[in-house]
Amino acid sequence: MRVSVTAGGRRWGGAGVATAAWGADHRGGAAMIYLDNAATTYPKPFSVLETVYRANRKYAYNSGRGGYRESVQTAEKIFAVRDCLGRFFHCPEQNIVFTNNCTTAVNTALKGLLKPGDHVLISALEHNAVFRPIYKLAREGRITFDQVPYHPDPDRFLQNIRALEQPNTAMVAMLHASNVFGVVHPLGLVGDYCRRKGWLFVVDAAQSAGILPIDMQAMHISALCAPGHKSLFGTMGTGVLALADGISPDSLTEGGTGSHSFDPQMPPDLPDRLEAGTLNNPGILSLGAGVRFIEKTGRAEIHEYEMRLTRWLYEELAACPGIKLYTPPEHIGVPVLSFNVDDRTSEETAAYLAARQIAVRGGYHCAPCAHRFFGTDKRGTVRVSPGVFTGMNECEYFLNSVKFRE
Repeated sequence: MRVSVTAGGRRWGGAGVATAAWGADHRGGAAMIYLDNAATTYPKPFSVLETVYRANRKYAYNSGRGGYRESVQTAEKIFAVRDCLGRFFHCPEQNIVFTNNCTTAVNTALKGLLKPGDHVLISALEHNAVFRPIYKLAREGRITFDQVPYHPDPDRFLQNIRALEQPNTAMVAMLHASNVFGVVHPLGLVGDYCRRKGWLFVVDAAQSAGILPIDMQAMHISALCAPGHKSLFGTMGTGVLALADGISPDSLTEGGTGSHSFDPQMPPDLPDRLEAGTLNNPGILSLGAGVRFIEKTGRAEIHEYEMRLTRWLYEELAACPGIKLYTPPEHIGVPVLSFNVDDRTSEETAAYLAARQIAVRGGYHCAPCAHRFFGTDKRGTVRVSPGVFTGMNECEYFLNSVKFRE
């Protein structure tokens, strides 16, 4: 899907725009300009929606719980998605664990892998998905932790890690890309250092999975946590915990798995060990359709298109009086941009734009650590995040609404 858009004297080529891919009614009849893709991608590709419909019609059976044809076929479809994700992240397919969201995947990795007395390093930009579980474990006296200051220079960031490591350091757990400021941590460099030190490396890929290349083997990632509903284009209620060989966290939830039923403990093997209860078949199959959409369209092409829009928005906003931007454009690695307007709170600006049918996110984005680090903890920021279905005309409307604000 290649589309060119002409706007403002510029010609844009990219992975697509919503009106070209979906037609005039691509928002389901709602006249909304959606620029909140960092929260969840919208709209979903048609192939994803069609897959959900087919799953509820044809694969609405309990996989791994029956020997009849429909149950077996459903299990085969689920396994095919594991295989798809395993290839996508360079991870053994049996080590792909399905969860209900990225936060559950993070909690499973942290609470299932850390031992009493461990010291953990997390970044200074963490989302609460990482910070709150770590804080709770520390408050209970089970672990200690330090936060590594962000630095745009990868070598300086690694120096910051070295400065905080302890004899009992056992893990680095950090986000790949900031959901507020769009900056990216150097996974390859950090992962290699963790390998040399014998540490676990847990990555929250909420803002990068499907956008940035992630090779678990090359980056020495122990556990990769990703949401299905963001840039993997699956539906809500889906998440992935991808584990390296030899990494098997203790279970966070116990229950039926369809195997080893007389054993009072959870099965020793993955993925059963971490998948208690009935799986979300429609959601999991939608996740497979989302990854196929990425592979067909081109991950790099999607990223390039979204970053073109992000850079254009940055340049135009930077030229507007009264606009405060927080991240130099050369440091933004994912399509996430934060700003503030005049002396308004971020929520006031977001409400003003919402009244003009523009969807952005104001506030603290569940990431107080990042806001404290960048000095925006008093009023938060307005976050704008274009997606693959965002049209240039939509970005222009947003920009004009900010430029000619009341």
